[in-house]
Amino acid sequence: MQIKWLQTFVVTARCENFRQASEQLFLTQPAVTKHIQRLEEVIHTTLFHRTSNRVTLTAAGKRFYTFANDLLAEYEVGMEAFESWKQGYEQRLVIAVAPQIAASLLPTWLAQFMAENPTIEVITNIVSSYDVGQEVSSGRADLGLARILPIQPSIEALHIHKEPMLLTSKKRQGTWDEERVMQTDRIMTHNHPHCSDAFLQQLKHAYPLVRTMPVNQIEVTKRFIEAGLGSAYLPYSMIQEMNEVMTIPAQAISPPISTTYLLTKVSTVEVEKFIQFLMDRSLR
Repeated sequence: MQIKWLQTFVVTARCENFRQASEQLFLTQPAVTKHIQRLEEVIHTTLFHRTSNRVTLTAAGKRFYTFANDLLAEYEVGMEAFESWKQGYEQRLVIAVAPQIAASLLPTWLAQFMAENPTIEVITNIVSSYDVGQEVSSGRADLGLARILPIQPSIEALHIHKEPMLLTSKKRQGTWDEERVMQTDRIMTHNHPHCSDAFLQQLKHAYPLVRTMPVNQIEVTKRFIEAGLGSAYLPYSMIQEMNEVMTIPAQAISPPISTTYLLTKVSTVEVEKFIQFLMDRSLR
């Protein structure tokens, strides 16, 4: 039995059509038919009911489909591990990380961690802060970095970093204070978990006529500020790399604090090494 026969069988079962399966597999239709025939000969079982336009799984085919899926999944995991080994990696660490952290704090952290741990392959999955906990809870990630606490009770959260959020605006001539910015600019909100509805209420309480504009991605917010489309509260680490911007001292508004949490569920050697790395770094 060959892996490519199983791959052809699984795709054909999903498509229920030899032609569509051949297009997805980049094979000719006769090649798809041949793979299925060879597989049926090896296991001595008919896997499909065949009609002129489509195919459907037999009862045996449905049972074999589950087995084939599991076998292919295990094969892919094994091949990924083997490829990592060929590249010199002995361990793997999957990190689910919020976009704001991935664009600011994480590059510096990873550069140093990977230099100190060259045998650990680090994979990052960028997801919303609200989804980081689920990625860790489901086992799709070994640890998470988020701006908010998780709702999953099985997740442990470690507070590892905090920084001020500052009112940031495009650099302009003249004297600009908080009141003038609030009266002149659109204030972009909802680009950070701490700049959501509750913070919006604080803005409108202090400045009832303030104009706001929801922008749910922080990288877009940065570009909008640089283009002069408005102002926003941003974490200090994200402001440092921006061009031609200024920060406005707080007056009536109490700026939020951007907090970073490390989320874990299962302790592994790789997870413990990353946690220890961050703890050592915070003490320097």
